Amino acid sequence: MRSMTGFGSASVQRGPWKWTVDIRSVNHRGLEVRFTMPREFFPWEAELRAMVQQHAARGKVDVYISRSGRGPASLEVEANAALAHAYVDTWRALQKTLRLSGELTIDLLVGRSELFSVKERTVPGEEEHRRVVEALQKALRAWDKERQREGKALVQDLARRLTTLERRRQAIARRVRHILPQIVDRLRRRTRELLRGREVDKGRLLQEAVLIAERSDVTEELVRLEAHLQTARALLRETTAVGKRLEFLLQEIQREFHTIAAKSADRDVTAHTVEARSEIEKIREQAQNLE
Repeated sequence: MRSMTGFGSASVQRGPWKWTVDIRSVNHRGLEVRFTMPREFFPWEAELRAMVQQHAARGKVDVYISRSGRGPASLEVEANAALAHAYVDTWRALQKTLRLSGELTIDLLVGRSELFSVKERTVPGEEEHRRVVEALQKALRAWDKERQREGKALVQDLARRLTTLERRRQAIARRVRHILPQIVDRLRRRTRELLRGREVDKGRLLQEAVLIAERSDVTEELVRLEAHLQTARALLRETTAVGKRLEFLLQEIQREFHTIAAKSADRDVTAHTVEARSEIEKIREQAQNLE
C-alpha cells in the first residue's frame, strides 16, 4: 500500500547532456498529472502521462522534466565566411584607392564578433526521447519506493487506531449489559418517590423498564460496528489502492457510533462514543493520504 504523498528524482547523463526528472505528489480525490518540460518534449506528453498513470491510482502528481548541457562539447561556433570576405575585399579596395602599402593579416578580423555565431548542438530526436523515457522510469521507481515507505508507516498508525476503536466498541458492549438492571432500579426509586409509599406493580415496572431498554438498545449498531472494523483491518492488509474504500467505511463507522450516542443516555457509553468519534477524525486525516 502506498501513500499519495511522495517525491522521486532521477537523471541520465550522456556526453555533455543531462536529462533530469523530478516527481512530486500530494493527496487528491482523483488522479491529476501535470507536466512542466521543454516545448520540444510536448509531442511525447501522452506517452509520458500513460507511464505515470501506470504507477498511481489517485493523487495530484507534478512531473518536472529538464535538459541541461552547457559544456564546450555542447556548443559549436560558426564563422560568417561571406562577411569576412567582404571585409577583406573592402580593405583591399580601400588600400588600392589610397595607394597604401603593407600586407593584410588576420588582425584585421580580430575583435569583430559579428563574424561569428555560437549555437547549441541539438540532440537527435530519437536519442533524446530514449533518454527522457529512461530518466522518467528511474524517477518513477524512486517515487514508488518513497510512497511505499510512507504508506507502510500510515498503515501501522491506522492499525493502532482501529484497535483503539475496537476497544471502545467492546467497552460499550460490556457497559450496555448492565444498563437494564440500572434502568429498573432507577425507575423503581422514581416510582416510589411519586407514589409516596404506595405499593409498586412490579410487572408494570418491569414492562416500562423493558420499553425504555428497547428504545436505547444498541445491539445492532455494535454488531455492524464489529463487522465494519474487521473489514477496515482487512483493507489495510491489501496491496492495491484502498484509500477511497477506507474513507467510505469510516463514514459508516462514525454513523454507528453517532447512533449509539443518540440512543443511549448512559454517561459511560456517551464518553466512549465521544472518544471514538475523535479517533475516527484522526483516522480520516491519515486515510486521505492513502492511495
